[in-house]
Order: sequence, then C-alpha cells, then structure tokens
Amino acid sequence: MGRLFGTDGVRGVYGRELTDELAFALGRAAVRVLARYEHHRPVLVIGRDTRASGEPLERALAEGIRAAGADVVLAGVVPTPAVAFLTVELQAGAGAVISASHNPPEDNGIKFFGPFGYKLSDELEDEIEAEIRSGAGAGAAEPGAVRPAGDASERYVEHLVRAAEARLDGMRVVVDCANGAASALAPEVLRRLGAEVYPIFDAPDGTNINVGCGALHPEVVAEAVRAAGADAGIAHDGDADRALFADARGRVVDGDQVLAACALAMKERGALTGDVVVTTVMANLGFRKVMAERGIRVIEARVGDRYVLEAMLEHGAALGGEQSGHVIFAEHATTGDGLLTAVRFLSLAARTGRSVAELADAMPRFPQVLENVRVAHKERLEASAEVREAVAEAERSLDGGGRVLVRASGTEPIVRVMVEAESEERARAVARSLAEVVARALA
Repeated sequence: MGRLFGTDGVRGVYGRELTDELAFALGRAAVRVLARYEHHRPVLVIGRDTRASGEPLERALAEGIRAAGADVVLAGVVPTPAVAFLTVELQAGAGAVISASHNPPEDNGIKFFGPFGYKLSDELEDEIEAEIRSGAGAGAAEPGAVRPAGDASERYVEHLVRAAEARLDGMRVVVDCANGAASALAPEVLRRLGAEVYPIFDAPDGTNINVGCGALHPEVVAEAVRAAGADAGIAHDGDADRALFADARGRVVDGDQVLAACALAMKERGALTGDVVVTTVMANLGFRKVMAERGIRVIEARVGDRYVLEAMLEHGAALGGEQSGHVIFAEHATTGDGLLTAVRFLSLAARTGRSVAELADAMPRFPQVLENVRVAHKERLEASAEVREAVAEAERSLDGGGRVLVRASGTEPIVRVMVEAESEERARAVARSLAEVVARALA
C-alpha cells in the first residue's frame, strides 16, 4: 500500500480506498499523535461536505476520536475553511474535514487541521500513518464525548462579513454553490453584505456535488451571469475552499487574476507585507509580468494551498494563492477560503468603484492550455526519459515565447500538462502532442 496522505489529506472512492474502518483508524491515530504535542485532553472539530458518504464517515471518524479519549464537536455541513476557523475560534486541539473537494460524488476524503488552523505538515501526517500501520493499542480508559457545535455556522458567517472592504449594496451576483458545502452559507453571506443574489446548484442531494457545476465548470456561472444580466458570478468547489469568478460580459476570471488584483490593491494601501506575493508553478506568465512591473516580488511554491501557506509563513507574506482559485489572506484565514475570497474580491470592486472586468484586466493573460491525462502509473513520471525528451523538445519549439509544465496530480491518477504560448492555437498544439506522449509512456 502506498502513502495514505496525498496533497490534501486522504482521498479515494468511498467503500474502496476510503472505508469506515479507515476513517475510524484515522481518527484514533490522529488523536494519539496530536496528544504527544498537547498538554490537555484534546478536542476535535469535524465538518463535512454534502456527499452521501459524509454521514457514515463522520460517525466512524468520531468513534475513532472518542475511542482514543478525545472529545468531538460536530459542525455538520460547512466549508473546509470554516473548520479551520472554528478550530481556532473554539480553541480545539485539531479540526477534521470529510470532503474530497472538487472530486466526483463517489469520492470522499479526510484531512486535518492543527490547533492554529493550519493543515498538518507532511511530517505529522507521516506520524499518523505510521500509527495506523503499527496497529497498536487498546482504547482509552475514558472515551470522549460528542456534542454539536451550536452556533458554529453563524460565527463563521459573521467572520466573513467583518472581512469585507465595503458593502455590496446593489450588486447583482450569481453564485454557483456546486451543490456542496457552500450551498446555504455563500448566498447568506452575500445577502448580508447587501448583494442581490441568484444562487444556482444550491440543492445538494448527496449525489450531485460538483456534477456539471462549480469551480471545475466556471463557464456555467459565466453563462448564468449573461442570462441574468448580473454584475458578477462566483463558482465554488465542493468544499468551498476556492472561488473562480465571471464578469458581467460572461468572461471567466481565474485565481491568478484575482490574486493580481488583490496584490496590487494591497500594495497601494501599504498592506502587502514586504511587497511579496506567493503563487505556484502554475501561475500564468502574465501574472509574473504585472507583478514585476509593479515592484512586487513573486515567491513560487509547490501546487497546493498548504504549500502556498508554508511559503507565506516562511517569507512573511500577507497574500498568496493559486490559479485554481485558492487564495489565502493571512490577516483573515489560515487556509484557502472561497467565501472569503468572494467577499474580499467583490468588496474591492465595490470600494474602488471598478467592475470585476476592470479588476481582472489589470493582469495581461498569456494563452494557457491545460490537458489532464488519466494514466495508470503517474509515479513513473519523473523517471520517464520519453516524457523528459518530449518536454525538452516542446520548450525548444516555443523558443522563449512560452512555458511548459508537466506534473502529477497529488489527489487523482492524472498527469497535468500545461502549456503557455503567445497564441492559444500554438499552446493547444504543443499540449496535445505532449499529452499523447504522457498517455503512452505512463499507460
């Protein structure tokens, strides 16, 4: 068996890679490991998204935590960043989220936050995994208790409303909730700020999360904005830790453009600590270009908001994010938060009197094509001479007028091929050629 923890916790198809038995073991092992660093009886906050498998996994995880002697606070269906917030707000020892984020409904996952609201380090995850593999130990002499989180959702909503730069009075906003964890809270937050809200895909039934909607399909909210004559659109993913946008003309606005607009605004008012922003290897060349022009230093991290955060902490950065829509505002959050990103970006537009399109257009965007190649052996990518040679040839063919990035997904059996070029046609041709090589080499 390979490593249990991937880029963002443990994920897999429910009943196959991720079972109730594994959830129980993860809960028990997490408490035992975290107790080594705690000086009192630990408390863990659990939240989940809307997948049908969420409830049985919640029961199993809670029982594992109780068996190890810790108490459980059940937050119910809430966004992933709400659990990070509540872990700190309730002074809990840790938080656990049952979600597979943007993955399809049959998948699920479990990830943990430490007492300060940060995702656990690779080293702590390795300790939890080692604890599970050891199979050691009987249950605690005194099992823990389970209680509801009470006004947890309301506390989180109030936190988001306080983070706004301005009210959204009169702004018409379509919000695609992906039939996920944001379905109730995202419209509520926007309405409290004065927006006229048109929610779509806000009726989860346990089987429709992320299906043809949400941040993986931002063109859906873009079309809804055009149809409604709205001012802006927001697309969340299943656990609402990311947000993509659409402007009034129905153009998709990605995380690079949001990050650029926020970085420029923060620098202008002296809030961009050290004039530094953190992004990832996936960031568009246009992002790097506008940051350099405005005297903002770009720190590049591995893909994954946990790695963005690590780089932010290392360099004392106030802002970081990813093209996929994870944005971290260090003043307000410890992880990517799609609802917070929506509040900050839209309230920036309201405060400055600029449209979403005007904010997004501050960043010139190089055409970028991403091919997701499903493979049988993504672990062979780095050792593949055939792929290396194809990448080198592609880079030579672009002759400095673009960029190539080939990387394995941390959560799915997929290799991502990204190509930037001066024209979309050229980027698409190079990406397709590389994708064919990857599919053949890693079959």
